[in-house]
Amino acid sequence: MSDRVRFYPAGPLSVFVIILLIALVIILIPLLILGIIGAAFTRLGFSWISSLAVVLLMLFGSFVNIPLYRIKRDIIRVSHDEASVFDVCVPCTTGQVWDTTISLNLGGAVIPVCVSLYMMYQAILITGPSLVFTVCAGIAMVGLITFFSTRLVTYAGIQVPLLIPGLTALLVGLLLAGGTGLVASVTAFVSGVTGVLLGGNIANLNRIKDLEVPEVSLGGPGTFSSIFICCILPALLA
Repeated sequence: MSDRVRFYPAGPLSVFVIILLIALVIILIPLLILGIIGAAFTRLGFSWISSLAVVLLMLFGSFVNIPLYRIKRDIIRVSHDEASVFDVCVPCTTGQVWDTTISLNLGGAVIPVCVSLYMMYQAILITGPSLVFTVCAGIAMVGLITFFSTRLVTYAGIQVPLLIPGLTALLVGLLLAGGTGLVASVTAFVSGVTGVLLGGNIANLNRIKDLEVPEVSLGGPGTFSSIFICCILPALLA
């Protein structure tokens, strides 16, 4: 008996089955992920339909940026060439002063903040207004940690760490609420979303003028993934 590996030609039906299996995997994996994330939102008090709608709106809304205002950069690129103007040699500029557009991301800022306000309102009706002080303390803690862990990268913009804000929000929810439950999950959710936007984005706006990026989106690239994690992890406390 030969030890060589033998190959057998597959019939047209087998090829069709293989293609069908690959297509099912490609389709089912995103649906499975959406199902897991949707289940996380249902544990936070949303119905299945509303939780799936929030997830899809955040994902599709991450491609939408709402311009707010512009910031002028301080750096003007100047070449080493010189031109003569009225017999006086002056450097020739190779570019113009660029502006950085500050925008608001729909999926990473507007929708999560609206969901946070809704959760706060519902939780206050149940637990009372004392929750506001707990959440404010949580926002301050997550915002500080996020601010000191955020990097400003030239040509890339603001880069918020993926897991640090979410894990901090989770810990803050446990500590300030004294355990798991509604108060802990709401505190973690609101502290995570708001803390990332304040500490990671808004607190760094005065430092982005010379990063040489055409646009900085609050809750957009460099921040969206962190906020998305902050929306999912609080389900562990519910």
